[in-house]
Amino acid sequence: MNVSSSPYSSSASVLIIDDHQVVREGLKAGISISGFKVIGEAASKSEAFAQITHKNPDVIVVDLNLPDGSGLEIITWVRKVSMKTGIVVLTLNNDDDNLLAALHAGASAYVLKSAPLSEVIAAISHSIASPNSFSSRGLSGALARKKDRFGLTPRELQIFALLPSGMTSLKISTTFFITESTVKTHLSSIYRKLNVANRTEAVALGLKHGLLHN
Repeated sequence: MNVSSSPYSSSASVLIIDDHQVVREGLKAGISISGFKVIGEAASKSEAFAQITHKNPDVIVVDLNLPDGSGLEIITWVRKVSMKTGIVVLTLNNDDDNLLAALHAGASAYVLKSAPLSEVIAAISHSIASPNSFSSRGLSGALARKKDRFGLTPRELQIFALLPSGMTSLKISTTFFITESTVKTHLSSIYRKLNVANRTEAVALGLKHGLLHN
């Protein structure tokens, strides 16, 4: 799963995953007009796995609610296979838990189905240029609401969300375009605020209080 040679290349290939045909057709038309190449569609999780394996898209646009599972399972699987694939969540689920779960799973962007097509296209472009950097209009609000219990800053919560994945401090630093020393400073602050000694204890506490997702 490799992105096109140019990060904003309009020739990037897109796979649409949604169980509603009307939604798929509308997206296909809008995405194609914008210059991207729609190479396939899937109406279920099983179809998505087969299409992704066979067609190797640069970007997937995926709904969270599928008849045979969750789009989060697809996101997690794709991100384990490739760190270069763009993953855009397009959903009706306007709630913090799903948004933060998509962030944790490895999505590149989270867009509501009520958003204009231009926002979907912008999310696709973002996912090609920076597949491991999460973009969403609702992220700041979701993080602000989640931080209240422990006083974590939005940046600390972003870093905290990546801890269960086992990402190193160096990898986290490249994800957020900050230095490794800055990441370590944030980690120290997170451990202090959570009153834990290390990453393992922090993840356990985060899962218990709903700040993290399995």
